[in-house]
Amino acid sequence: MKEAIRQTEDGVILDLEISAGAKETKVNGYNPWRKRIEIRLSQRAEKGKANAELISFLSGLLSVNSRNIRITAGLTNSKKSVKIMDAKATDILKVLDQK
Repeated sequence: MKEAIRQTEDGVILDLEISAGAKETKVNGYNPWRKRIEIRLSQRAEKGKANAELISFLSGLLSVNSRNIRITAGLTNSKKSVKIMDAKATDILKVLDQK
C-alpha cells in the first residue's frame, strides 16, 4: 500500500481507485497492479455526489478536517489523486493498514 501514498512538503498524496454506487462506503484494499488504494462509495457518480462523499469519508477515517482534503487529479474519473494537507504518510498508512 506504500506505493499509493506519497509524502510532499505540505501534506500527503493518496492514489485511489474509486467504485461509486456500492452497497456501503469502505476501504476495499489495495490493487498492487494499479498501485492504488481501492475505495467503494455508496453515492453514485453524478453531480459531484461521489466526490463529496469521498472527502467526507476520508475526513472521518483519517480524523482530518474536510477543508484539508482536495482532489488534485481525476475529478471526473475513477482514478483519483487526493491531497491531505499537513498530514504525515506514516500516520495515514497506520490507519489504512487497519482497514
